[in-house]
Amino acid sequence: MSTRRSMVLLGLALVAGLSRASAAEFPERPITVIIPYAAGGAGDTITRLLSPVIERELGQPLVIDNRPGGGGMIGAQAVAKAAPDGHTLMVGAANNFVINQFLFPKVSFDPLTAFTLITKIADVPSVLYASLSAPSTLAEFIARAKANPGKLSYASPSVGTTPHLAVERLKQLTGIDLVHVPYRGAPPAMQALMADEVQLYLAGWGVGKAQVEARRVQALAVASRERVPSVPLPTAIESGVPDYVASNWWGLAAPRGTPQPVIDRIHRAALAALADPTIRQRLDDLAFVPAGDAPQKFLDDCKAEAKVWGETISRGKLAIE
Repeated sequence: MSTRRSMVLLGLALVAGLSRASAAEFPERPITVIIPYAAGGAGDTITRLLSPVIERELGQPLVIDNRPGGGGMIGAQAVAKAAPDGHTLMVGAANNFVINQFLFPKVSFDPLTAFTLITKIADVPSVLYASLSAPSTLAEFIARAKANPGKLSYASPSVGTTPHLAVERLKQLTGIDLVHVPYRGAPPAMQALMADEVQLYLAGWGVGKAQVEARRVQALAVASRERVPSVPLPTAIESGVPDYVASNWWGLAAPRGTPQPVIDRIHRAALAALADPTIRQRLDDLAFVPAGDAPQKFLDDCKAEAKVWGETISRGKLAIE
């Protein structure tokens, strides 16, 4: 027994030593950051903003690799299968961490066990927009919807997106009946709202700010827990919908098994980027709220939010088989 115990302890010591050596040498080459969506989107913009400081902190360039498809699943699975050495990372959206495992149940992919979560990078609070024919407050919109079940409609960029699921959750929380009209992307969805083909649409402030200022659509409320300084709107909670929070946030993750010292170094580099005054100002201009959570808090928050989305998808029978 003593010999066996000694061998186990020796094995653990060797593993620990290898991890320390790996961390000391990290990074040995350029770091690939896979974004599971097309270039030009929010995640792509955020990653490119942070890249110069992260590259300076780590001493290696970041290679941004956009891999859209499968609702974000293709890129996410590529990261999960990569070597856990810190040289392949993912900047993913809320879908990749807390939604897709319920939306696509046949895929049998749980991101909270497939990845080591590093930090939430930024929140992109969602705004509830309404057509000009709709009431000018969220409370009044809900009242009209209750009085006219099935007669008002809402747009989404497509089935299964955060805007789609977030409005379904609004329906569940308030008991209203809205007809879902999916479009092929955010621009046609916003065009439909301006044309009054639909009466409600949920998207980031950057998507609709110009249309609000031009008085082509209305902004009813921001779906954040607290008011956002760069978004001059009351929260949905203040407007009478308790616990209604919906943001298409972005987070940084590595494959499961990446050594903790490597994770810690990447985390410090991300925090340095998020603390840079120029980057913070640019994020604020885009109505993105910088985050920078510790890895454990990020994981805990994801577990709590995953429960909410799991219940929403199950209750609404929204899973895509």
